[in-house]
Amino acid sequence: MSFWDHVEQLRGTLFRSVLSVALCSIVFLAFPKQLFTAVLWPTRADFPLYRLPGVSFSMDLINVELSAQFFVHIKISLLCALVVAFPYIIWELWKFISPALYDNERKAAAKAFGLSSALFYMGVAAGYFVVLPVCLMFFVNFSVSDAIVNTITLGSYISLFTSMVFLIGLVFEFPAVVVVLSAMGLIGKKMLRRGRRFAIVAVLLLAALITPSDPFSMFVLALPLYGLYELSILLCKDDIDK
Repeated sequence: MSFWDHVEQLRGTLFRSVLSVALCSIVFLAFPKQLFTAVLWPTRADFPLYRLPGVSFSMDLINVELSAQFFVHIKISLLCALVVAFPYIIWELWKFISPALYDNERKAAAKAFGLSSALFYMGVAAGYFVVLPVCLMFFVNFSVSDAIVNTITLGSYISLFTSMVFLIGLVFEFPAVVVVLSAMGLIGKKMLRRGRRFAIVAVLLLAALITPSDPFSMFVLALPLYGLYELSILLCKDDIDK
């Protein structure tokens, strides 16, 4: 295929991916109450994590901008549409790149793309059910003075929700990337084992960037991220060790 044929294929891949997100977002836009029941669930006392012994938490949100609820609805609808359409987007990317791979690379890439959706949803679940509520409890209950009352705006909550849920889902894709790079002979078990010390530093920095940088929420996120690094070593090929 010529260069322009590849460009035309890429254009079709991007168009179908964007169309899938757009169609899913229309569904979410049509059902705002059901959508925000799920989005705001971590603020309510009946959230699963808050039912644990010794844990009690709930919070109220306010809106201080005239158009904030409208734009938040659009933003969350697009975000949730992207989460739902993620497997289809991965499948479109696989169709585009698979013809350019060798047989061994194609097998590894197929394995990685199959794994990527599961890892993504595991990351989304970890962010939604664990990291996000832990961060909420810490910041809502933190105060430098009794004279200051924490009043949380809708915009600040949605910003935290987006980073905790979607970004953690993307970070969980690391093992899938390692599988592809390993099949191409770029990395191996030996290299990853030698890099454990650097990985710990990188994981802590990444956790600090994703979370609001309080030590507890960083630690909560850093543990599964480092677990993903160890999982990547297990999934990596032995070729470089030989």
